[in-house]
Amino acid sequence: MVGLFKKSCSIILWFCSLLFLSTSLYAANDILGEIEFVGASKVEKTSGVWVDGQYVGYLKELKGSKKVLLLPGEHEIAVRQAGFKDFTQKVLLEPGQKHIVNVAMAKDPQAQYPEVTAEVKMLIHPNRAAVFVDDRFVGFVDQFDGPGQWLLLAPGKHHFKITLPGYKTFETEVSLLAKQKFELKTDLLKGSILESGPLMKQNGAEVAQTK
Repeated sequence: MVGLFKKSCSIILWFCSLLFLSTSLYAANDILGEIEFVGASKVEKTSGVWVDGQYVGYLKELKGSKKVLLLPGEHEIAVRQAGFKDFTQKVLLEPGQKHIVNVAMAKDPQAQYPEVTAEVKMLIHPNRAAVFVDDRFVGFVDQFDGPGQWLLLAPGKHHFKITLPGYKTFETEVSLLAKQKFELKTDLLKGSILESGPLMKQNGAEVAQTK
């Protein structure tokens, strides 16, 4: 009889804990606001999204389990694609509100490309990671890892930074010669979402391009 009583008490306590957890999660979701990103073309959908200076991923993947949930208040949005002007917008979120951001990317007429280049192949996993060269966003790994896909850079020393939420940022420096073909290989290590670091500017004298 005592054993049955203890078992019944355990079940009741478990049920109460589950009910408390569900209530807490519901309350948290009721407090947070959501930002939904909408892009019409492949350019927008494959662009990178930053929220308050933190890279959060491709525009097209920020839905479902990867949707952007934020505390109420003002947030700064930046969407970037190499060769295009940054799309920026400030969003004021209310508790429980969904805010839709319609993203439209415009070509950057001031983008310049080096006349003499070296070619860099990115063999990096995961290939969704964002690529920065000399603190400038130049695209994503999967734009530079396939047949005929290269990152074209001016000869000289360059600082590479590869970042993805949930992984530790990878950084290295490479000296490139004119017409050199170079492969950058690494597997990003798992880490805290904060370890990807706040990122970064795109403006610069020369913007990289794919071949």
